Parts: sequence; C-alpha cells; structure tokens
Amino acid sequence: MKTSNWGLLLLAGLLSLASPASAQKQMDRVNPEMVGLEPAVIGQITPLLEDMVASQRLSGAVVGVVKQGQIAYLESVGLQDVRSLVPMTEKTLFRIYSMTKAVTAVATMILHEEGHFELSDPVSKYLPEFGQVTVLQEDGSTRPPNRAATIEHLLLHTAGLSHRRSAEYREADVRSRDITLPQLVNNVVSVPLRADPGSEYRYSISPTVLGRLVEVWSGQSFDEFVEERILKPLGMSDTSFWVEPGDQDRLASIYSLSDGGGLSPYAIEEVPFTERPALLEGAVGLVSTVPDFLRFSQMLLNDGEFDGVRILSQNTVEMITENGLPQEILRTRSGGEGWALGNVSVVVDETAAEQGAHAGEYRWNGSAGTGFWVDPTTETAIVTMWQSSPANPNQLRERIRALVRQAIQN
Repeated sequence: MKTSNWGLLLLAGLLSLASPASAQKQMDRVNPEMVGLEPAVIGQITPLLEDMVASQRLSGAVVGVVKQGQIAYLESVGLQDVRSLVPMTEKTLFRIYSMTKAVTAVATMILHEEGHFELSDPVSKYLPEFGQVTVLQEDGSTRPPNRAATIEHLLLHTAGLSHRRSAEYREADVRSRDITLPQLVNNVVSVPLRADPGSEYRYSISPTVLGRLVEVWSGQSFDEFVEERILKPLGMSDTSFWVEPGDQDRLASIYSLSDGGGLSPYAIEEVPFTERPALLEGAVGLVSTVPDFLRFSQMLLNDGEFDGVRILSQNTVEMITENGLPQEILRTRSGGEGWALGNVSVVVDETAAEQGAHAGEYRWNGSAGTGFWVDPTTETAIVTMWQSSPANPNQLRERIRALVRQAIQN
C-alpha cells in the first residue's frame, strides 16, 4: 500500500513522541585527522591502556577525546569486573567522585543567573546554622571567625571547611551516606573551621553544602534539580546519584593493587552506589559514563550551550573557568594552577605547568580513577575513566594528556 507524505510525517511524529530518548542527538564520531589530530599518535593511547591492564595495574578503562565538538577517540579496554569477566564498554558506569563538584558548581551558577543569591552573600543568610561556626586556634580553643563565609568561599574552597575524610570530620562522624543534607550541614558547623573564611585554600566538603543551598534556593531536592536542569537537557541519561537495578550490571568494580601484585576488590563506601543514598553529595555523589561526561565537557567548551540547549551564559562559563583565588592564596598552590568557581583546577602559569599546557585549560579528577580535562585553546576535551586505588597509577592521566597534546601539535 502506498503511504502518503502526510502519513509518513504522522508516523515519524508518533515515533518521536513514543521514544524521546531515541531522538537524542549523539555526538558525531570522526577520524582523528578530520579535526587535526595525528592518528598514529592518538592511537598510542590504546596500547598504553592495554599495557596497564596486562600488567594488572588496572582491570580496564574507557577514554574519550573530543575536538571541535566531535568525538575523535573513544576506546574501551579490559574488564569492568574481573571475577565475572564482563568487558569494559563505553556504556560502563563509573563512580566519578570529585568530578561531581563541577556539576554542582554549574547547578549553583544556574541559580545565580536567575538571581537567587549573590556570590558575596554570607552562607548564613540561607543556612542560619552557619552563624554558629567557630575557628580553631593553635592552643585548641575556638573563637568567632574574622569574617562570615560566603557562597564564593564555598565555590573556591576558601570557607575554612575540611575534607570529607579529614581526621576532624571522621572523629566527629560528620559525613555518612545514610544521613540527609540538612543533617550534614548541622554536623559540618559543629566542627570548628581550620582557617578564617577567605584566608586560605582548603580542598573540602563545601560542594556538598552547596548541594543543600541548591535545595533551599530551588525548592527541589538536589538530585531532582540536577536531573531537570543539567543532566536531562544535556542528554546525560547515564548519569545519576545511584544506579537503578536494571543498570547495575554496567557498574565497574573498584580494585586496589595488592601487596603481592595483581588486583584486589576495594570497597570505598559502606552504602553502595546501587542504592539511593540519603545523602545526595554535591562533592562526590555521581555515577556517569565517558560519553555522558564528554557532553558535559563540550557544553563548557561551547560556552554553556550544547545541541541547541543553553545551560549557562557565555559570561558565566568564562567566570567559572578562570582562576578565582586572590594572589596571596594563589601563590600557595603549585604546578602553575589556580582554582576556579567551577570547581576545576585551571592553568595560570604555563611555565610551571605540565609541558605543553596552555593558560586557561582546566581539569579535575575523581578519587577512584576518573578525570576530565578541557582546553579551550585547542577546542579539545578528554574524559578518562577507570576504577582503581591508587587513582592514577603510573601517572596515566598525564601520559594520556601528553599524547593528545602531541597529536594536536603533529
């Protein structure tokens, strides 16, 4: 039977309504030379990963590279689970830990653009509990802080808070995945600050506090806001705060290097990522894939837009990807890198950074082996994912970045 053009259009429309996920645009994959990458050089990433697997430094890995908005390299090597022999694939799910911080920063700045707060606002304006904080002195006594911690301090890790695994937070039982965000905030303010707000950079739990602020400003739970305003618009369908039962066979296992050589299973969290945690952590809570985080990275490279959807304005992206630390704090950091409001480390001094680095490139990593790197100068981003402790065996991240830089130069 002959079908009219109107019938075909109607059928196409019905199909698109029935399966919206299938209409999601995928990033184009191209040969490396089409975007100015030397294939013989970037191709060396694969044997490098294979060698790490063969020598039992990793169980497996997935690495992706985008340049000029197109995927020029995406390879999976090894196993996501050694015992069951499940291979790594580009659909493998990884606990991305501190890469979550960049997503939380974007969520925060969406609400800043909407006028919910000013960066200079004291945290206590929205979380009154912060009006109770004290500062620990050398003699063990406490005193009021010299100034109030602000939203900007939280984004820059200069609020005086401690790391989630610090001795003081462990001793006070501050952080557990089975408590809520309001409970965590109460726990955080019960422990004295280790420095006055604005006086020094201290990598800390502050993005999880920002997650609670997102809830206060938006009136939504943190996970709902992130899903609605970032993940869904960007097509990051494999990124979430926990893994649903139907997807748990895609979650990579974490391994540590055993004393006698080889890999041993390594349990990081008491509450597994296969259950919905009570604590939705803006610092370390997300699970994702390499293709998903390539989309997030490309949104940043596109000055806040991806596939016709704008997440942030160009001005905001520029602001959150440049160094935000004042000079007196910046000089205490090494490697030619500062820290940006976007919760990424950003190159400010090419002469002190990695060989071939450009001023303005930025990156951050996760404690179980994931990482992303963005270079606006060359329109390039890398996402690397494996699950291991130590997180960066044999300086693997640096070696991959070096190969990509070499491929661009050639």
